[in-house]
Amino acid sequence: MPEVIAGLEIPETAAVAEATRFVQETTRPTIYHHSRRAFLFSRMHAHRLGVELDPELLYMSSIFHDVGLLTPFSDVVQRFEVDGADHARKFLLERGFSTAAAETVWTAIALHTTLGIPERMGPEIAFTQLGIATDVIGVALDALEKEQVAEVLAAHPRGDFTNEFLRAHVDGLKDRPHTTDATMNSDILEHFIPGFQHTNVVEAILNSPWER
Repeated sequence: MPEVIAGLEIPETAAVAEATRFVQETTRPTIYHHSRRAFLFSRMHAHRLGVELDPELLYMSSIFHDVGLLTPFSDVVQRFEVDGADHARKFLLERGFSTAAAETVWTAIALHTTLGIPERMGPEIAFTQLGIATDVIGVALDALEKEQVAEVLAAHPRGDFTNEFLRAHVDGLKDRPHTTDATMNSDILEHFIPGFQHTNVVEAILNSPWER
């Protein structure tokens, strides 16, 4: 029987089960529970807005979205979002998902910290970001049924989420800090790492080699 939390089914597929085990075994409990809550909140938002989407692809996007905070999966130093997206796409393609499905998941993960774009894209991409934003900073939380939210939290408790989530980002990004330039993650590093300053785009323009 499928796992049901707050009236919402977790997709019952081999790929989902394998992805869940991978994330549960390799990431911090904070990230695992956050990723599962993000999926459930995404489903709740989609249901209340009457939006149809692919639950399996939404789950893959949600469960893998923060794995790039681990030791980078890529051979190059790059944004953690892209590390996670690359890993998820490889995972899906190796298990027989279509290229289109893998690209949908890649895009959802790669753009999940980018504002103003995902909501203009496909439903799996848009609702991945919305579910994550609900869990991290409470976006549209008041639009969700309180009893359903309570059931999600009973299954995946927040604990000291705020501090543990921020620490996971600092630990995952402190050795590649400038990959956060032009992203919201630079705010986290500037807050927690003494002396770190992200690249200022105005300074980059003024200091370019072009004559003015």
